[in-house]
Amino acid sequence: MISNEIYIADTQRWLERAVIGLNLCPFAKAVHVKGLIRYVASEATTPAELLSVLKIELNSLANMDEDRVPIAYDTTLLIAPSCLQEFLDFNDFLGKADKLIAKMKLEGIIQLANFHPQYQFAGTEPDDITNFTNRAPYPTLHLLRESSIAQAVEAFPEAEAIFGVNMQTMERLGLKGWDELQVGATLNATP
Repeated sequence: MISNEIYIADTQRWLERAVIGLNLCPFAKAVHVKGLIRYVASEATTPAELLSVLKIELNSLANMDEDRVPIAYDTTLLIAPSCLQEFLDFNDFLGKADKLIAKMKLEGIIQLANFHPQYQFAGTEPDDITNFTNRAPYPTLHLLRESSIAQAVEAFPEAEAIFGVNMQTMERLGLKGWDELQVGATLNATP
């Protein structure tokens, strides 16, 4: 059995080497360096359990006082290593997550991004390197404050170009380059 610390360490390594290292998200470095990312490794094994954990984390982030200095955290990575291993199941779950956000009246307050080890954009083959922009070691939900996104976009006005730049970055990197980053899940780890 892998401990939660390993899941978090794997996710941090992926964030540092892939997301920040390849500049896939120009906004990630600042919150990482400032220690404003909350990492939660959920022990959920079913979608219903994960939805319950998501509700707790949404409440926590929504109720965090943005004016508090220093703010405890600005964004949450909810890691689900024991749940939704198949990408299509994960993708189906995202609809439930969006409904939960709406039910909690958090639309326009918190946005959800998603990452999965088998992430696949529509119209691509499973091994298409561009899919790797959204591949994390474990199924992961990224909870972001909309106010933080707005501030980041002000600082980076060409935000709409990020997707295209990321596709080019991944094509230059290739599968071999991705493998060399060593950002996958730790195998045979023990607590």
